[in-house]
Amino acid sequence: MGQGRLFGGMALGMLGTLMLSACQARQEMLSAPVTGFNHTSAAINWFSVNGAGGGNAGPHQAGGSEVCCGMVPRNWTPGLRAIVVWEKDPAPYAYGKWSERPYSDEWRARMAVHKKQYSRHEMTVEIPKYDEPGSLKVHFLPCNEVRVSATGITPGYPGYPYNFPMNMPEPKVCPD
Repeated sequence: MGQGRLFGGMALGMLGTLMLSACQARQEMLSAPVTGFNHTSAAINWFSVNGAGGGNAGPHQAGGSEVCCGMVPRNWTPGLRAIVVWEKDPAPYAYGKWSERPYSDEWRARMAVHKKQYSRHEMTVEIPKYDEPGSLKVHFLPCNEVRVSATGITPGYPGYPYNFPMNMPEPKVCPD
């Protein structure tokens, strides 16, 4: 009977230690502005990162408007990922060539047809290691690729993981 209590006490002690460790393992989360960097000739009409809304980003535009707020862990951990959802307009300047008077009934009808070309995308991507957390920076690349960083380092500076040119060459046909 004494041996049963000993094992029971050890089991409770181990369970308590595991629970305490689990509580200590919780990451402190920080709010982080969300910014888009569009390296393509399409327009990004809207996007989100893990459900946090982003603004829009015109063709070959950096930054755009910063939107608040996504969440990032204070300390990076292996396997950290982000889910990015976005809508793309492949011909963002088409309406500038239309003969219809802007916002007329004819123009609106043509815009409805144009919007059928929009495409919606979703991708889960790894967030590269960072030492200091910063804003969520989303890079839209040709062929519906996307990258996300959460470092405090600004694009263009040493140590930033994705220093892509703003006007990236786009293949005629994207690989599957």
